[in-house]
Formats: sequence, C-alpha cells, structure tokens
Amino acid sequence: MATRRQRTERRADALSKERIVAAAVELLDAAGEGGLTFRVLTERLETGPGAIYWHVANKGELLVAATDAVVAAALAGEPAGSPHSPRDGIRAVALGLFDAIDEHPWLTTQLSVQLSRNPRGPVTPRIFESIGRQVRALGVPEGDWFTATSVLVHYILGAAGQNAANGRALGPDVDRAEFLDAVSTAWEDLDPDEYPFARAVADQMREHDDRAQFLAGIDLVLIGITARHRLGG
Repeated sequence: MATRRQRTERRADALSKERIVAAAVELLDAAGEGGLTFRVLTERLETGPGAIYWHVANKGELLVAATDAVVAAALAGEPAGSPHSPRDGIRAVALGLFDAIDEHPWLTTQLSVQLSRNPRGPVTPRIFESIGRQVRALGVPEGDWFTATSVLVHYILGAAGQNAANGRALGPDVDRAEFLDAVSTAWEDLDPDEYPFARAVADQMREHDDRAQFLAGIDLVLIGITARHRLGG
C-alpha cells in the first residue's frame, strides 16, 4: 500500500516545475507581480498548494524561476546565417532581450532586482555568459572582458526597458506616429536661440524606428569597444 509520502511525490511529479513556471509567467503577463499569488496559481493549475511548494519554496523563488525562463527563451535564438560573427551574436542577444522586455511588462523590474540583489542567481550569469562569450570572441583583452560586457548589458537592459516603458505609458489608444508627430512639431516651435539642437533633430525623432535606434546604439558601443582595442571584424 502506498504511503502518504509516495502519494505526495506522485502528485508533485505530475505537476512539473516547468508547468508551474509557465503558469506563473502567464499570470505575471496578465496582472503583474501583484497578481501572482499561490492561491491564484493553485486555481489555475487545478491543484493544491502542497504540489506547488514541492517544487517552489516561495514567491521570491518563483519570480526568479519565471524571470530565468523568459530570459533563457529570449537568448535561445541564433542570428540568421551560419557561421555568424561576434557582432551578429551580440545583436541577436540584444534583440532577444529587447523583444522579451517589450512583451513581458514585469520583466524590467525583475531584471533590475536580479542583477542588483541576486547576482548569484541564475539570471545574471546567464545574460553575462551570452554576451561575454561574444565579447571574448571579438578579441577583447581578458582584463577588459567584464567591463566591456557590463557596458553592453547595461545599455541593452536600460534602453530596452525605457523603450518598453515609453510604449506602455502611451497606452493602447494612443497612435504612436501621431504622438511623435505632435512632439516633433512642438520641438520645431521651440526658441531657435535656446534650443537649436532640439529643433534640428525634431524631424529625425518624428521618423525614427525604435528597434533600429536600439540596434544603432549596440553598433556604437561595439565600435567603441573595437576602436579602443584596435580589433578586427
């Protein structure tokens, strides 16, 4: 006759950690961190809290697992064409994270938390490994690996996070093109003596593409890295 522990283990095995994390990501996407509770999670998975606690100790651990799962999926894509250059690899990593941050509104905050408060967890080394391998392949001297990789990580997460925040701040009912046109027009009307630069770039802001601008920033960082160390392609 099966013992109580054996029955509990069978129930826990039937509900994998992957299923729990996937359901947590869905709840985070729909309602943010405040909407992720073990009560709601048990209802969605149609199970008891014991089966979830078998795999995940608390909400903090679940947030780490959800963040890591989304980041891992974002970093799984390979650049088009093979073999690819280190620059192509970095651009692919950057775009993967850019799209993930845009798709998951809660991810920006969790990435900040993981990088600053939990650098020993799985998220920070996963991101640094993906970018750092490409930095090393560029030929950057070993003594500068961490600095060059950190600069790229901070640009990618900062720019992607700000872009996503800008998009959400407008709301679903605001037409982006109309909004940028209105802002550009306002800049063009600024005092020419006090704001000559803002007036000069107003039209560029009106027509800019967020993804293209983001990748241009990656290229500028890479140009700086390669120029500093006089590296080839």
